[in-house]
Amino acid sequence: MNSIEKVVDPNNIKNLNSSNCKQTCDTLRHFLIKNVLNTGGHLASNLGVVELTLAIHKCFDLPIDKVVFDVGHQSYVHKILSGRYNKFDSLRKFGGISGFPKTSESEFDSFNTGHSSTSISAALGIARARDLKGEKYNVVALIGDGALGGGMAFEALDDAGSNKTKLIIILNDNEMSINRNVGGLSAHLSMLRTGKKYLNAKNKLHRLLDKTGIVGKGITSAIKSAKQAVKFATIAKPMFEEIGIKYIGIIDGHDIDELTEAFEKAKNIDGPVIIHTFTIKGKGYKPAEDTPDIYHGVSPKKTYNQDVTKSKTYTEIFGDYILKKAEENKKLVTITAAMGSGCGLANFSHKFPDRFFDVGIAEQHATTLAAGLASGGILPVFCVYSTFLQRSYDQILHDVCMQNLHVVFAIDRAGIVGEDGETHQGIFDMSYLLHIPNMTVLSPSCEEEFIQMLDYAIDECTGPVAIRYPRAMASKRDNSKFNSDSFEIVEDSGNDVVLLSVGRMLDKCETVYQKLIQNNIGAKLINVGKIKPLNKIEINKIVDNCKLVVTVEDGIIFGGAGKFLASGVSRKNQSKFICLGFDDCFVCQGTQEELFDEYKLDADSIYDTIIKELKSYE
Repeated sequence: MNSIEKVVDPNNIKNLNSSNCKQTCDTLRHFLIKNVLNTGGHLASNLGVVELTLAIHKCFDLPIDKVVFDVGHQSYVHKILSGRYNKFDSLRKFGGISGFPKTSESEFDSFNTGHSSTSISAALGIARARDLKGEKYNVVALIGDGALGGGMAFEALDDAGSNKTKLIIILNDNEMSINRNVGGLSAHLSMLRTGKKYLNAKNKLHRLLDKTGIVGKGITSAIKSAKQAVKFATIAKPMFEEIGIKYIGIIDGHDIDELTEAFEKAKNIDGPVIIHTFTIKGKGYKPAEDTPDIYHGVSPKKTYNQDVTKSKTYTEIFGDYILKKAEENKKLVTITAAMGSGCGLANFSHKFPDRFFDVGIAEQHATTLAAGLASGGILPVFCVYSTFLQRSYDQILHDVCMQNLHVVFAIDRAGIVGEDGETHQGIFDMSYLLHIPNMTVLSPSCEEEFIQMLDYAIDECTGPVAIRYPRAMASKRDNSKFNSDSFEIVEDSGNDVVLLSVGRMLDKCETVYQKLIQNNIGAKLINVGKIKPLNKIEINKIVDNCKLVVTVEDGIIFGGAGKFLASGVSRKNQSKFICLGFDDCFVCQGTQEELFDEYKLDADSIYDTIIKELKSYE
């Protein structure tokens, strides 16, 4: 096996021939498996694009030519081949290399990505900038079949097909995003795709004919030409050519020679072209091939054998709850945007398949679908990661809230999520949800409160409700009691400081409270579970005559919960408000605790901030 140093030498990559490509790919896969299992990250998706990425680096002149990765979690091989292999032990760690393309990290990363279905739009923009400036280079968008189902990708295809800008789109078709893809587009690609059986049969036939020498190779070439002719005769024009985009395919995404031939052909085509490749997610590592959904994202090895406690994650609690609730309420349905297992809906999808709607990577559609269901007398629960809900702002405002429809938004991964970094931190949801009329916003501090909030959202509310909960183990508080009309006074020893804790931050605020009373500072600790609608009478009672009010939230400060709570305090109340959270920033990658420390939201930093403010009054 070649050393990784030899593999990443650009001259070696350009000069690779068929005989040593396999060995090079074996080296890359070995490096990936060893490192990603240790650091954690996206494994299966990267194993599936080893040959594809190698062929891109072989055929295109990077970084002069530009490659835009859709989503970007499949860019690890690209990072290795562009010289970042010696930093891979820092992958997704605080201060380390990102798990996604990052322009500030390398000139080989031409565009920052992290959310799905953006690559064609971005690449088309880069290509048009090239043309306007009179420059000459290739622009490539690499998009998966799951991401191609996103509405933004269709908008970009429509634009690309009508304006004829020179652009190369590589469709990495592996029949999956995280879970198996759904929808009409997936069915269309299945029709185009002759699938694994075709690829396996083709490879066996090629090997057999190649053994016969020159004659065999000639027959192989003839069969290849005939195969393309028959394919187009039987399928007619694929969807892409109907909208003006040249179609090349289907290409074996694990055959460097086929890929090279297709890429060189595409480089000579004026106008947009799509190269349809078929790959196997997790290829080369049997556990990942057999269960690519499980190995889509893996945790670091060091966490595999951690002690199992009685606590559950919020996602697990939600999954158990919604299954039981659906048995009681026959009108309850769930919606997911390609994140069924990630949101805890795997068991629900099996038990209630007719009441489970996976719409693919289409959060905007999911939201308006929920609105339509609600208007028809059904109770939809849209389960979505906070970072992806951002895409649905207009639909939340216009289609759900303006009509005051009973839609429950179960917002998983709210607040910081950790190692996935800037594109995935869920810190912005409150900054827009709190300012939309008719929306109720809840944030639990523990398991017991979470279940009570779910009951409230489903059984008592009649309009839109958002419950935001973190990617974390849920605390247990035996005496927790969610009151939909007021705040929960957790501790009360005086009026010097009022701590208004939002959601998950209660554990840290408990520690701060104990430090305050140990230092003879009277304090109140308030759990703000229901943020909106805001009970202005109650909050004014709580902050009346105190020296300092401190709000603590796992979200962005501007437009967030703290500012919203402060807006409800009357002018006559002279209490001083300090809002603690993430201050006008995109939060970097790292463990959650590292990030709380970095952004001064750990208990010690919160305490120090309070003491500094109190001293300023002396």
